[in-house]
Amino acid sequence: MKIFITRLKSHNSSLKSQTTMSGKFILIPTPLGDLNTETLPQYVVAHIHQLDTFIAERAKTARHVIKSTQPPRAIAELNIMEMQEVSPTVDFMVVKAILESGKNIGIMSEAGCPCVADPGSEIVTWAYANNFEVMPLVGPSSIMLALMASGMNGQSFAFQGYLSAKREEIGRDLKKMEDTARRLHQTQIFIETPYRNKQVIEAALATLSSSTLFCIAADLTTDTEFIQTHTIAVWKQKKIPDLHKIPAIFLLEVSAP
Repeated sequence: MKIFITRLKSHNSSLKSQTTMSGKFILIPTPLGDLNTETLPQYVVAHIHQLDTFIAERAKTARHVIKSTQPPRAIAELNIMEMQEVSPTVDFMVVKAILESGKNIGIMSEAGCPCVADPGSEIVTWAYANNFEVMPLVGPSSIMLALMASGMNGQSFAFQGYLSAKREEIGRDLKKMEDTARRLHQTQIFIETPYRNKQVIEAALATLSSSTLFCIAADLTTDTEFIQTHTIAVWKQKKIPDLHKIPAIFLLEVSAP
């Protein structure tokens, strides 16, 4: 028994040493609007400036964001790997070596928070499996901002991701979400590629019940921000702005009878 306890203490000490000495993954939110860096808390910018290694959804976008924060070192000196290039069998060995050297690695998506409606979760899963720490930083999230401004149920909500890629199935997906919202008394949140916004809005007006609340939140945190919530009946009477190719989040809620 004494030998077992000694070994257990030694094992825990070893794990603690690895956690203390190794680097960690820093999950870095990025602006929703182009170079809208004033939406980033100062401590996020400070973390960016301390890092020299990043894993990004797209290296070009990451360089753009980092440069806009006026980093203390040249962009050319930074090591920026793209997520599609990192896999558990290839570059994760490189990543592991960097972390074990004591350096932190930043993870950045195209906009908003990494791992939320964006890639990065595979890397985080790998980190925990290999006893590396993960630190999420506070920053802009289009999903949370839209929910806050929608006036809908913030106690129970679900993010449903993207609708079907097939145009004829968009209405079916919307009705399914409406049924779920009615059954669970739950706000339904979804996103679409910006060039399909018009199709989604047209399908919502044609498919959803007239009393269902529908929120459109577009270009969040920018000068052209648009957020409104109305019933489908009211939306049909309003002139909806042209949101083609503009990032948008959609929400719906079924009012209590």
